[in-house]
Amino acid sequence: MPFDPSTTKPEIDFPGDNPPAELVIEDITVGDGAEAKAGDAIKAHYVGVAWSTGEEFDASWNRGAPLDFQVGVGQVIQGWDQGIVGMKVGGRRKLIIPPALGYGDQGAGGAIKGGETLIFVVDLVSANKPGAGSAFGLR
Repeated sequence: MPFDPSTTKPEIDFPGDNPPAELVIEDITVGDGAEAKAGDAIKAHYVGVAWSTGEEFDASWNRGAPLDFQVGVGQVIQGWDQGIVGMKVGGRRKLIIPPALGYGDQGAGGAIKGGETLIFVVDLVSANKPGAGSAFGLR
């Protein structure tokens, strides 16, 4: 199952209670496309919510385009690098990321306070070896 373009932005339920100390990976939908491997060029839609408030702080869906990055090489927070490897295209996965694998004690601008646990729901749109398709003018 490749990424379904009719997929819509997910809602994230506010969990309450105490946040976990370790990375939590929960497959909501298991895709049957290519599996993301460290070093792959990834396109992913996501929604991010702060654990402490339940407030959305960012969502690629709001910009109308998925995030492009290379997974497993430090281009994104460690929780994403660890939580997306092994995911299959077409899948939807929830990541609960402790501060040590997110933005730590410094936070991120005004959107994410220091020490915040983050919840992301990620839809994997594509996973390719870097440069795949470049001979055809694709990125």
